[in-house]
Amino acid sequence: MARNGGQLVVECLTALGARRAFGVPGESYLAVLDAMHDSRGRLDFVNCRQEGGAAFMAAAHGKLTGQPGICMVTRGPGATNASIGVHTAMQDSAPMLLLVGQIATDMRGREAFQEVDYRAVFGTMAKWAVEIDDVARVPEILSRAWTVATTGRPGPVVIALPEDMLMAETETAPLDGPVPVFPPEPAPGAMVEALEMLERAERPLILMGGAPWDREASAALQRFAEGADIPVATSFRYQDQFDNRSPVFCGDAGVGMSAATKALLREADVILALGIRFGENMTDGYTLLDVPDPVQKIVHVHASDREIGKVYRPTLGIHASPERFALALTEQVSGGWAAWREAAREAYLGFIDKAPAQPGPVDMVAVCAHLRERLEDRELVLTNGAGNFTVWSSRFFRFQPGIRLLAPQSGAMGYGLPAAVAAKLERPDAVVLCFAGDGDIQMTMQELASARQAGAAVIVIVVNNGSYGTIRAHQEREFPARVSATDLQNPDFAALARACGLHGEVVSETAQFAETFERALAAPNGALLELTVDTEALTPYRTLTQIRAGS
Repeated sequence: MARNGGQLVVECLTALGARRAFGVPGESYLAVLDAMHDSRGRLDFVNCRQEGGAAFMAAAHGKLTGQPGICMVTRGPGATNASIGVHTAMQDSAPMLLLVGQIATDMRGREAFQEVDYRAVFGTMAKWAVEIDDVARVPEILSRAWTVATTGRPGPVVIALPEDMLMAETETAPLDGPVPVFPPEPAPGAMVEALEMLERAERPLILMGGAPWDREASAALQRFAEGADIPVATSFRYQDQFDNRSPVFCGDAGVGMSAATKALLREADVILALGIRFGENMTDGYTLLDVPDPVQKIVHVHASDREIGKVYRPTLGIHASPERFALALTEQVSGGWAAWREAAREAYLGFIDKAPAQPGPVDMVAVCAHLRERLEDRELVLTNGAGNFTVWSSRFFRFQPGIRLLAPQSGAMGYGLPAAVAAKLERPDAVVLCFAGDGDIQMTMQELASARQAGAAVIVIVVNNGSYGTIRAHQEREFPARVSATDLQNPDFAALARACGLHGEVVSETAQFAETFERALAAPNGALLELTVDTEALTPYRTLTQIRAGS
């Protein structure tokens, strides 16, 4: 049966397992959009307001599900707007496909209207960048792209689709499904050696990360760690991958990590690292471990051989799926590590439980305490972008099965709202709660309209302190009392939410929050709550005045 390239793209994506695509329509891929007219209910188009928001949604979908998030954008400006989502997906190790309309093949190299060399632009940002010149190769290249995005270290693939290729007809058959790829198993000898290293340790530590871990593998790791009494910490923004209620869980290593967490990494003598990249954020700027040969003995387990030894030379490198390694931890080790583990656990619990009341009209410590109690038994997805406010969503909740965190390792502002939309569409019965700063939300605030159109009833909490808080904190530390370019004159966020069809309210004092949040939960189209927070409350434990004074 003859079909054009656009129809073949849509049929192949559907066969691979894609169920929705996030995007902004463009004339460069009209044939794909036309084919999606007939794919409704199987492959739906989520109409976004800006390509950066669409790409964030696709990246978040990949992180939440482990299946590639699909983003569709037009050539030139559409592709460059979407690049922030590609960068975020790469740093998050999240599978994603960015399909970009491209100029006709006979115009290439002339700087035609909106022409971009996608291999050059995305070559260092994506896991693979490719252009399909021949319509007959659509199934081949889409199949390869899906596999590349989901295997090894997952990541984004960019696929350019010339408009003349999309209009060309072919009798090439579509795909009949994805390629089944079994993850690499740990070698038996490697398991023995890893366990022997842990057995000989005086201060062992397990670091785990990457998403999503399935519950069976995470539970297996938890059983092993609890049986051995070994503390477990997660990499930056992956604390939702391990049950925080476990007595062995001791926090996350990332931006703004506590002194206790830094000491845990620095003082450990053997570190079992599962699925982590040893990036800048989790090593405090590569200072907690010596480069390239750490004092700590490291057992590094990763599904991608390219990650093992990339920065730190491990004592033992194991090319295997971290999940398969965890499931293979059937033999127990012991070493009298209870005091070491208990001290780490106490420090983690104290960060939340001992946080002081915050200055200003709305106390975020009290807000988070109410949210923890109110949502304790609900399926919950928390999302955030970037800024000091993210401490409330990432460190003042205790994650357990049924609670997910979608937050960008890249530190991209504006990620939280699009991520919330993607999460709500995937998990319509969950409470999806986005934490956003007043600067952060304005990066992608137009996606409130996308949420309403898509029927994604998310709840957005805007922590409004009238400032780019993170930069203000750095500014006060480096150049005290010399405020420059960090103050914000903000719109009425609640009114903007109402204009988009959501419920919107301003919370101007802590006592109002509980009843206001109940109205947000009940709002059929989603809600935005604007919380008036004092600029002094930049961090839970240090005020702006203390940062300025260097105390």
